[in-house]
Amino acid sequence: MHDELRAALAGLLDGLPPTQAARAVDRLIANYRGRTPTDAPVLRDRADVAAYAAYRMPATFEAVCHALDAFAARLPQWSPATHVDIGGGTGAASWAVAATWSGHRTTVYDWAEPALDLGRELAAGVLPETDWQRRVIGAGMAVPEGTDLVTVSYVLGELRPEDRRAVVAAAAGAQAAVLIEPGTPDGYLRIREAREQLTEAGLRIVAPCPHSGACPIVPGEDWCHMSARVARSSLHRQVKGGSLPYEDEKFSYVAAVRPELADGSPAGAPTARIVRRPQLRKGQVLLDLCTEQGLRRDTVTKRHGERYKAARDAEWGDAWEPAG
Repeated sequence: MHDELRAALAGLLDGLPPTQAARAVDRLIANYRGRTPTDAPVLRDRADVAAYAAYRMPATFEAVCHALDAFAARLPQWSPATHVDIGGGTGAASWAVAATWSGHRTTVYDWAEPALDLGRELAAGVLPETDWQRRVIGAGMAVPEGTDLVTVSYVLGELRPEDRRAVVAAAAGAQAAVLIEPGTPDGYLRIREAREQLTEAGLRIVAPCPHSGACPIVPGEDWCHMSARVARSSLHRQVKGGSLPYEDEKFSYVAAVRPELADGSPAGAPTARIVRRPQLRKGQVLLDLCTEQGLRRDTVTKRHGERYKAARDAEWGDAWEPAG
């Protein structure tokens, strides 16, 4: 699916003047990093949408894939038959769901018709079981009864608080919900708020948290986020002006399910999760962990044998069994 998405994006900016693409990218970066919610679509026309897809789709796709991989590891025998992508835009999350599972039908909701048009164009022949619908993202929205999976990726920051809560409430009506935001302090706070709303609605957290209790992180002192490496295509480097063949996309996320799904999970809940990049020192590995009892650091040394080898191979975001 990575290759198919790259191929679909390859000719996206053909015929679009570089200066127009650059202006659109600059404005989108300002919106992406800003703090001002809106009640109107950020993507206004074909130029905006093409620049957005080239600038953001690869990174969004990788971030959502990482979140879905952690989710699927908890419920390896479950797969969705129906998926709703709220605020899905050009469909990056829908591509990620298709990279994780097969045999499902996706419905993308977005309020920007140009984004839906381009998403439909990019997905043609690759994501055939996908319906693209124009919807207002916010108050009054709902997903069809019986929906298995809802994704909401990089959307909450664009919304006013009341619309944000309405979107999370809609997601909470599904069997499973996965929400992703930028890995910034503000993005984490939006995910933290959504996490609390999901648990209040009766859902259980399956990733990244190893528990459904209160988040042990003190807002303002730290924030929970992960990282996904994104391979830059020549198109990606052209639009973003970067020289490296890759970049690291920081993101915050939460995945939650109805209790009956969590209870039936053969994988069980992880005891802890690595919440910072492991620190490799001479003869030891330092792991910062989130556990049900709170945050802690484990030091794994060579004398731990196989555990030390596993720690050297462990990555930021992985589940981990802490020392007793």
